[in-house]
Amino acid sequence: MTVRVLDKKAPDALAVPLFQGEQLASQLVELADKAGLDVATLQNDFHAEAKEVIVLYPNNNPGRRFYLIGMGTTQGFADVQNALRSFCHRYKSKLPVRLGLDLRHFSAEQFPRVCEATVSGLLLGLYRFDAFPKAKNANETQVFGNEKSGIDIMAATELIGVATSSAQRAEVMAGVTKLAFDLVNAPGNQKTPEMMAEAALKMGEEYGFDVRVIRSEALAEEGVNALLAVGKGSELPPLLLVLEYGHKTRKKKTPSFGLVGKGITFDTGGISIKPSTNQHFMKSDMGGAAAVLGAFAVAAKLQLPLRLVGAIPVAENMPDGKAVKPGDVIRTYAGKTVEVTDTDAEGRLVIADALAYLLKQETPHVLLDVATLTGSVIRTLGYHAAGLFTSNDQLAASLTAAGEACGEKLWRLPLWDEYGADLKSDVADLRNFTGKPMAEASSAAKFIEHFTAAHPAWAHIDIAGVAFGDSEFAQSKSATGFGIRLLTEFMENWKEKEA
Repeated sequence: MTVRVLDKKAPDALAVPLFQGEQLASQLVELADKAGLDVATLQNDFHAEAKEVIVLYPNNNPGRRFYLIGMGTTQGFADVQNALRSFCHRYKSKLPVRLGLDLRHFSAEQFPRVCEATVSGLLLGLYRFDAFPKAKNANETQVFGNEKSGIDIMAATELIGVATSSAQRAEVMAGVTKLAFDLVNAPGNQKTPEMMAEAALKMGEEYGFDVRVIRSEALAEEGVNALLAVGKGSELPPLLLVLEYGHKTRKKKTPSFGLVGKGITFDTGGISIKPSTNQHFMKSDMGGAAAVLGAFAVAAKLQLPLRLVGAIPVAENMPDGKAVKPGDVIRTYAGKTVEVTDTDAEGRLVIADALAYLLKQETPHVLLDVATLTGSVIRTLGYHAAGLFTSNDQLAASLTAAGEACGEKLWRLPLWDEYGADLKSDVADLRNFTGKPMAEASSAAKFIEHFTAAHPAWAHIDIAGVAFGDSEFAQSKSATGFGIRLLTEFMENWKEKEA
């Protein structure tokens, strides 16, 4: 599929996104005039409600079609993207080989974000998970989305350059997000630790960042014991992915970011096994890894002027005779000992080792970890926001602002010292689970904090409720791609206060 930018001669099929507001009436008058239709009827039938779609067939030109797409009143990035994604998802089998996207009625101020969001939405609307393709329907005639199809963006002449750069950014972001969808949606038998390593290596080669795979023998030699302990119950050995983008420099003007993403390819809970209900969705427990991989890919492809270092611990959490047991004590890579009181609290263990490993290699200006970590954060925030934990007010404000801008919301939760009291152990430095049915998201974050070397700009993001969920785009729960745009938006706009 190709994406082009035009300022003249619109294609025969034209998608026109329209917001509710004062300008809608005049915009509908203009469209009715172009289509040779009755204005009053059009204004009565179309109110531009979110995801509302009406198709106009002009009387004066039978070969033309106008798809009017309602955007509602909210002009947030995610709202615009989702409206166009919904339109494409519902209408893609009926769309022609080339679809015009008319954005000429948007102001110069609105245009860049609207252009990126609409193009990204159309491209994401074409996504479907094809790892196990179904038998093709003989009546299926979809042409929009094949290699010969395309999107023609209609922009005012003075905005051609802006449209081109926004569209290119949308293509990169949508392409990377689709790869993240594939990773998270893949079943456990098609997403082993080794397969994750292969996918990361392929992404690194394609997008331009370095990937190093540290396998179990080397992990054992270096003492990455928490990650090894979590993976002991599986016949598939765990591994650690170490990522790098951008040159190492002493110049403070080039910000550096350390990213850690939880990569549990399937989580049974280990010996502390989960209930069977919905356990099949635990293939999604590497949503944090997908977000980090995606952020690296976007940064490299867009050649963002920053440095990234990353660590992704990858393992299966399975029960067998070799699996770590409740009550076992392990010595982490940081040297701290941990009493494993619950083997289903494995995410914080692998993140602990990954953070310590990353910080031994380099100390970035900002340190973030992203993980589908706790059910507690879902009970707190539902499926609408990720939990944010940090003691750095500036970092919290910047991450929250990035989330608001791109539609991936964060809500800051407490990281008070009181939550660390229940992590004390009689036989080790820490225990990995408090055993209490409340505030577990904060306790888990407090556990992870012990392995950050008191980094002044560290934040933990718990995406358990937002990485995988119900939507109109799949029959059952599926990947959302949460985190890729959030991390990109944050890193592009991060401004460290002068000391």
